[in-house]
Amino acid sequence: MTAVETPAEVSAEVREGRYGAKVTAVEPGGAGFIPLDERHGRPLSLFWTWMSPNLEFATVYVGVIAILFFHQTFGQAVAAIVLGTALGSATHGVLSARGPAMGVPQMVLSRIGFGYRGNILPAGLNAVVAGVGWFAVNSVSGALALATLTGLPNALCLVVVVILQVSIAFFGHNLVQAFERYAFPLLAIIFLITSIITLTKATPSSDVVVGTGSIGGFLLTVGATFGYAAGWNPYATDYTRYLPATVSKRLTGVWAGLGVFVSCTFLEIVGAASATIAAPGITNPTEAFTSHLPSLVADLTLLAICLGAISANAINIYSGSMSFLALGINLPLGLRRAIVAGVFGVLGFLLALSGLDDAGHKYESFLLVISYWIGPWLAVYLTDWFLRRGRQVDGYLYDKSHNPWGGAVAMAAGIVVSVWLFSNQEQYVGIVPDHVAAFGDITFEVGFVVSALLYAAFFSFQKDRNKEQKALLQS
Repeated sequence: MTAVETPAEVSAEVREGRYGAKVTAVEPGGAGFIPLDERHGRPLSLFWTWMSPNLEFATVYVGVIAILFFHQTFGQAVAAIVLGTALGSATHGVLSARGPAMGVPQMVLSRIGFGYRGNILPAGLNAVVAGVGWFAVNSVSGALALATLTGLPNALCLVVVVILQVSIAFFGHNLVQAFERYAFPLLAIIFLITSIITLTKATPSSDVVVGTGSIGGFLLTVGATFGYAAGWNPYATDYTRYLPATVSKRLTGVWAGLGVFVSCTFLEIVGAASATIAAPGITNPTEAFTSHLPSLVADLTLLAICLGAISANAINIYSGSMSFLALGINLPLGLRRAIVAGVFGVLGFLLALSGLDDAGHKYESFLLVISYWIGPWLAVYLTDWFLRRGRQVDGYLYDKSHNPWGGAVAMAAGIVVSVWLFSNQEQYVGIVPDHVAAFGDITFEVGFVVSALLYAAFFSFQKDRNKEQKALLQS
């Protein structure tokens, strides 16, 4: 067995400026290590940090998709929702727990397995998906809810929602966290009332539910719900890196994972229940969801949908900018993250504008595509973490000469092979489901396994596989 060498020291990139716990100040610097004297907060806060952004219509509509598009019975939909969400929430908790000790955003941590340049693949994908894709999805639901509530044009409502979202993300971490904390009780109360009414009026055995009972539909639902929950995984340590390094890793992971699991599971089941209530002639998804509610509750629900979309997108824009900065691109000091947030807001607005029509089918495809790339990325990240267990590896976060090829190749191969063979969504149907229509979609599962096995094999060829690197924090 090869002996582990003495750790080499690498100068860390420390986040510039003073920030502390100030809420109304613009967060300085970029994606560097958070100094220990800047740390604050407690693990419990992660519960509402991850509850609030999921208390929105995009979450509800995942359950609607299971019934209307994947033709599951209500019981099958509930089982698939619990399974897919549990998988995505568990990985979210595991990833979040690493944040306080490492002190950097999730996509910077990704450099350990992918290398400084190879990390461009996952960080670049997440920058586009989070800062533009998810931003567009949630902006559409928020805008449609505001339009239903006020009667104003969809496009005008989209402008209002986007401005609010970008404004919060522009200031940075502390304001985003504070907004989620104060939005949580209002969102929780309104959605609880709405959910009780919806569940009492649901008719799972009605003619609206065309449940075929197919395993294919079940697997599609598992993939979509995993994609939704795991869609937060690439942001995990973005919101735990400011916690003191001494906090409990277990509690950090538990509260982060529970925030995602509880909110997603509950509202997706409510969404599935709402799909069993007939809403003839209504094409606006948010209007269809609230059509069975008393007028006051319906108006409050529409307001909550709009607020929930803002909660989700404040996180999406912020983390999208973190991923972009993890690419190592230099921007003006002090406003570099805020500048990126503004650019992503504009791009997300343009994409959202094109998605105001036929939002349901576009959302279905988007959820599955999310799972297609996150599965292989997770495989490489977690496999590398396992293979390097017990070693000091924080120096690799800042070592520009650390460029193993195995991570990017394994992830790319996992994506290509799994999508080519098993993808089953509107834009592309893979070879297997094309020949066996009832097969469903196991793309993310296959992508995870392929990438994990390939990376484990490639790791044995890495020159630094038995080395350690220590980050040197200079004052």
